Amino acid sequence: MKKLSWRPGTQIYPLPAVIVSCGDRPENWSMLTIAWTGTICSDPAMCYISVRPERASYPLIVENMEYTINLTTKKMAFATDWVGVRSAKDYNKWEKTGLTPLPGEKVKSPTLLESPLSIECRVKEIIKLGTHDMFISEVLNVRIDSDLLDQSGRFNLDKADLITYCHGFYYSLGEMIGKFGFSVRKK
Repeated sequence: MKKLSWRPGTQIYPLPAVIVSCGDRPENWSMLTIAWTGTICSDPAMCYISVRPERASYPLIVENMEYTINLTTKKMAFATDWVGVRSAKDYNKWEKTGLTPLPGEKVKSPTLLESPLSIECRVKEIIKLGTHDMFISEVLNVRIDSDLLDQSGRFNLDKADLITYCHGFYYSLGEMIGKFGFSVRKK
């Protein structure tokens, strides 16, 4: 197999395709789709999103220093893409997508009823990086669809039919191929 060198870029794929909701009251609640997001620390629970300053939702996140990351599903794929390619300056994204905002429990920004899992975050630091600013955030609350918990309380996110983003395309997640530690588990 021959390896080729490409220009430096961000080909760490797949990435979660998430809808970030923001705003401090129903009149200014907004949302945007991003893929530049991830975990930073488990204790304390922290994550990040990276957002272009020219996005319409950017000032709402900066002003309120809160937002919610909403995981998306195959059923939400059309709305996920639409929210990412249309500006809140030109459209009411809630009306156009039919997505349902629910008031946050620990933040003023809404969560999405249709999302199987929503992560309510408070911004701790903003790092200006270039095309995007990174919002390093503390996780204040996680809201999960009760249908994703089994009888023992185990979290079954694999049943949510999540989607990912990969180099300009959306994909649904495939079958589970192992569990953490399966490579060293005694038989």
